[in-house]
Amino acid sequence: MNSSSSRTFSVSEHVAAARTALQFLTIFPVGSLGLQDKKVTGLSLLYYPAVGLLVGFALAVFAWLAQSVLSIYSLELLLLAALALTVWVGLTGALHLDGLADCADAWLGGMGSSQRTLAIMKDPTSGPIAVTVLVLLLLVKFVTLAALLAKASLWLLLVAPFVARLAVLALLLTTPYIRPQGLGEVLSQHFPRQEAKLVLAVAVVTYLLLDFTRALPILLVSVAVLLGLRAMMLSRLRGCTGDTMGATVEILEAVCLVVLVVVL
Repeated sequence: MNSSSSRTFSVSEHVAAARTALQFLTIFPVGSLGLQDKKVTGLSLLYYPAVGLLVGFALAVFAWLAQSVLSIYSLELLLLAALALTVWVGLTGALHLDGLADCADAWLGGMGSSQRTLAIMKDPTSGPIAVTVLVLLLLVKFVTLAALLAKASLWLLLVAPFVARLAVLALLLTTPYIRPQGLGEVLSQHFPRQEAKLVLAVAVVTYLLLDFTRALPILLVSVAVLLGLRAMMLSRLRGCTGDTMGATVEILEAVCLVVLVVVL
């Protein structure tokens, strides 16, 4: 039983948890947080989907402003998509791209060995496989962003960051964390699971109620992809790590964008 499941958190602890999520997932200035209770750090996981919405909102606002400028000067839509993607990567500090690169190298170089795979993930250098995967994923994001922006569907930019970070909740609720030490272990051991289930359920139901026609296929495909990724993690590592969570976020963001383009 998770020790934090029966604890009641104060308003100040929730504020600290939200700031922690912002500090870890984005480059937004939130000030120095200092040392804090591990259970408050675990609580920050509940705010990951909200941070995803904030990233998407900032991206949509930027795209709206940039689109206005580009229309004045008759510049290409592809330039707007490239700028939007650059801002997206910048807002997150390329955090999840790093996890994807580590996983790409490790899955091939690990040759089926969990120990070797984990060791390669800790290597800060990136090989040709990692570079190739990153380029392909960013290319998919670039093309799908261009398609969404061409249809003036700026509010839909909130969807991918939100759903991908919601998936982190689902992953940690259902999958053991197997790398000792670090933030991932703190999150796994100390986040309030009952509250996380509630956040997950409310977020999914609300999204379906707001836009059922598009939300249903996005959620169904996202669940299928998440289950596939989780199966790979369990088969190779018998659990997840911070890198696999980052890779999951990047892959699901790309998947959401593709499905959005298809269902528009």
